[in-house]
Formats: sequence, C-alpha cells, structure tokens
Amino acid sequence: MTVEVAARPPLAARRRPALPLARAWRAIGPGGILVAAVVLVALLAPVLAPHRLTAFDLVHRLAPPIWDGGDWSHPLGTDALGRDVLSRVVYGARTSLGVAGAAVLLAAALGIVLGLVAGYAGSWADALIMRLADVQLSFPYLLLAIAVMAFLRPSLVNLLIVLVLRSWVVYARLIRVVTLSTKERDFVMAARALGGSGARIVFRHLAPNVVGPAIVVSSFQLAELIIVESSLSFLGLGVQPPTPSWGGMVSEGRDYVGSAWWLSAVPGLAIVVTVLGANLFGDALRRSLDPRLRGVS
Repeated sequence: MTVEVAARPPLAARRRPALPLARAWRAIGPGGILVAAVVLVALLAPVLAPHRLTAFDLVHRLAPPIWDGGDWSHPLGTDALGRDVLSRVVYGARTSLGVAGAAVLLAAALGIVLGLVAGYAGSWADALIMRLADVQLSFPYLLLAIAVMAFLRPSLVNLLIVLVLRSWVVYARLIRVVTLSTKERDFVMAARALGGSGARIVFRHLAPNVVGPAIVVSSFQLAELIIVESSLSFLGLGVQPPTPSWGGMVSEGRDYVGSAWWLSAVPGLAIVVTVLGANLFGDALRRSLDPRLRGVS
C-alpha cells in the first residue's frame, strides 16, 4: 500500500494576500507620514503659528529657545528682529512646499507631454526634444539658475521658471523610454489598427501607463527642488523677504551661529526632515508599484 503525499505549494504561492492596511503602509511608509505631517503643518500654518509674521519685538530679540532658558511664549526663540522662529518655520513650510510642489506639477505636465510626443512620434520630433534635453543637461544647473535669477530679478514666478527648467528633462527622458516600450504592445497596435488617431492613442492608451513612473519621479523631484529652492533663497535669489522660507532663514541666521545657533539649525532641520521624508516616500512608492521589488513571482 502506497501513500501519496501531496506536494506543498511553493512559499510564494502560499503567501497570504496583504491586508489593506499593510498594503497602504507599504505604499506610503514612514516617509509618506513625514511628508503628510509637513503638508498638514503648511496647511494649518495660521492656526499652528503662535505669533503673526509681522509681529516684531525688538526688546526680546535673539531670545533663546525653551531648552536654553527661554520661555514658552517663544518655544524656538526669536530672531534678530524679535520675530518668533516657530511661526516663521511653520509659514516657511507653506512657502517651500508650495513653490517646490507647484514646480513639480508644472515640470511633470511639460515633461510628460514632451516625453509622450518624443516616444510616440519619433523622427524629427524625438530628435528635437531630446537634443533640447541634452543641451539643458550640459549646463551646471545651479550656476545656470543663479545667472537666470540674476538676469530676471528674483521673484516667485521667476523662481518657478527656473525650477521647471531644472525638472522637465527628467520626466521627458523617462516617459520617452516608457512610451517606446509601451507603443509596441498589443493593445496599442490594436487601437492603431482600428483607426485611432495619434492623439487618442497617446492620451487614451499610452498616458495611463506612464502615470506610475511619473508619480515615483515626482516624489524624488519634490525633495530635490526643495533643496534647490532653499539654496537659491540662501543666496538671496529665491523667495524674497519678508516672505519666510527655510533657505532664507538659514541665511539670516548664519551671522549669529556662535550666539544664536538655533536661527539656522531649526529651519535647516526642517529641510532635512522634509527631504528625507520625500525620498523615503519615493522608495516606498517604487517598491509598491514594481512587482519585482515586492518579491512577487
């Protein structure tokens, strides 16, 4: 008498599907929570800021934070003009995230459209768009941004232009590659055989397939553009006073590093936390959207 033992399925086949909360955590991760917290702070800045931005108190200028003998009326101390550092950091989140987020959206829209056109049309359109991208990448960006801002005069509009010029190339090159590989798939060939116009094929069939990679790139671009905006504001070529920005606050506090180090350290820490969160969020999205990184067979 022989006993047949059923073969056990492989581990990948026996793996239970992830719960909705587990899938959400895998897609967001700790980076998404950090970014969401900073966005929430920016949105609730008028509620969270303990003082008005226009409130000057020269009598209590350079007041220390609470851990250095200060009081709770100014938890993070005051700057050289007696302005509350916590209030300026909270409103600075609105400025830095708003500028970087708007630049990411504009650059993504421009880069995705140009990448789709280059990948689908090919020929002279592809060559023209990619040569423009090559020319853009051949310039040292920070030096180019400084030259452009010095020529156009610093303003929010000009700052957005500079940031978009920095970012559209990344989207265009990536979307072009994705489009080149997608336009040869069966559903695109079928749409072309049924007489679909080029615009319909691009925006109805190809565009939805580039959304995932574009979202992942956007999270990394947000981190990079926050750094670029802070660098330009630090140099005096970005957001102009009295509008608070983290890079501008770091620049304002550099003359007091020895006596009031928190003026630069607090906004600098805000930049580090936000950029770290955006990068971690991008990694979590990439792992969530790419089955190979999830170990799914």
